[in-house]
Amino acid sequence: MRPLPDRVELFDTTLRDGGQTAGINFSTEDKVRIADQLAEFQIDWIEGGWPGASPKDDRFFELMRERDWGHSKLVAFGSTARPGRSADKDPGLRRIAESGADAACVFGKSWDLHVSKALGTGLAENLDLVHDSIAWLKRRLPTVFFDAEHFFDGYRDNPHYALEVLRAAHEAGADALVLCDTNGGNIPYLIGQAVAETLKRFPENTVGIHAHNDCELAVANSVEAVRLGARMVQGTMNGIGERCGNANLVSIIPVLQLKMGIDCGVSPERLRQLGGLSRFVNEMANRVPWQHQPFVGLNAFAHKGGIHVSAIRKDSRLYEHIDPDLVGNERQILVSDQAGKSTVHLKLADMGLDVDLDPDSPAVRDTIHRVKELEHRGFAYEGAEASFQLLLLKAMGRVNRYFELDSFRVVDEKREHEGEPESEVTVQLRVGDNVTRTMARGNGPVNAMDNALREALIGFYPTLAGMRLTDFKVRVLTTNQATRATVRVLIESTDGHRKWGTVGVSPNMVDASYQALVDAIEYKLMLDKAEPPA
Repeated sequence: MRPLPDRVELFDTTLRDGGQTAGINFSTEDKVRIADQLAEFQIDWIEGGWPGASPKDDRFFELMRERDWGHSKLVAFGSTARPGRSADKDPGLRRIAESGADAACVFGKSWDLHVSKALGTGLAENLDLVHDSIAWLKRRLPTVFFDAEHFFDGYRDNPHYALEVLRAAHEAGADALVLCDTNGGNIPYLIGQAVAETLKRFPENTVGIHAHNDCELAVANSVEAVRLGARMVQGTMNGIGERCGNANLVSIIPVLQLKMGIDCGVSPERLRQLGGLSRFVNEMANRVPWQHQPFVGLNAFAHKGGIHVSAIRKDSRLYEHIDPDLVGNERQILVSDQAGKSTVHLKLADMGLDVDLDPDSPAVRDTIHRVKELEHRGFAYEGAEASFQLLLLKAMGRVNRYFELDSFRVVDEKREHEGEPESEVTVQLRVGDNVTRTMARGNGPVNAMDNALREALIGFYPTLAGMRLTDFKVRVLTTNQATRATVRVLIESTDGHRKWGTVGVSPNMVDASYQALVDAIEYKLMLDKAEPPA
């Protein structure tokens, strides 16, 4: 067996494979925000999608031409050329080459059953398609990875042919041979046998692993591949992906670095941001975080009363396998409700907010109390950094009060069964010593509220003319209450230069939206250093 690799490359496919999860529909703006967060975390390779597959992916790659990531590289995904078509005539390969990505990852069939039944071609032609597609891309891009689709099933049924497919990719210049457990049906020792044989045949090539989680073994299969010498791991944040999901990088990264001593290119400081990154992706995906998720879940280091709590207070190693701070989490002593100063400082560190705070200051104590109260009600700040910053800075007395609400009134009217509803909002605000009352219409009550607030304020704060909403999400928090349920609204705003997220929670969706809109406006005014009128 080979020695453990000194360095393993991380390949994140959250935006492509993760986007195929049932119930997840990333917008283009979601993808841009997630990609930037992954780059901030210094993931080596970030797969953005399939150029030409959808207008959303095309727009994403256009926006990414302006990226300034430093370490991380953008990857475009696609397939080998179609049967009966040469690589230089294949439009899919051309779109990859012209996408502006730093690298390509193309998949090809390595299971003879798929070649004959799914692809509908001969085994020899499939080898040519793999070779010619990679060779064509290598003349246009510096880095090309080959995903050997269904490799482990192909290796089981026809090992000679599965390895011949890898040989075709290797001889064409593939920078990594990535072995895919596409159906997620393999187990660690079978993965190990195939990986070991591949490394023996292609000792000079980087071998990678791409595992799906249909047997709840994607992380174990990925770790086994690395143990035997694989030097690239493909996966997603929080293990999202079609069917049962993909290998979970949120678990794989700390296992490799903290348990096996393998460098994943993530510094200790970055690793402490893992919990925040996990929560951020969940917010963008509009998913409720799994509270028992290893390493980063709310209950991953939770202890109830009795022997465990007593032992933890003597030495945390007695009932914790790592220090939770290493992965951006914190210990929860459930019986005493002990969450304190570390909560605020952890969130500040996750957001990179540079505020010098005395841990014993009233601002910290007030913020701790307020955060706990609001999170109990359903607020979440991982995708709403602006709302948390406002919360903290208000507790410190460092934010102006730009306006006060006297009242708002919402009217929705629909005439006839097929008619389009009309929304109208009237707001009355106090701005300094001034009282302003404005009515506005919109495409729905939230749009009307947004229009009314800005129309009422723009005369006092002209810079609001450059602000607009770019995303709007609603999550039902208490599903058992049906139409009486509490909802959380997450809004993303921009002024063309900066982006920020805000949050509101209420049983009334319009009120939750109002809260998030007001935070968005106040944050913009704070950024602009606006002064309230006398």
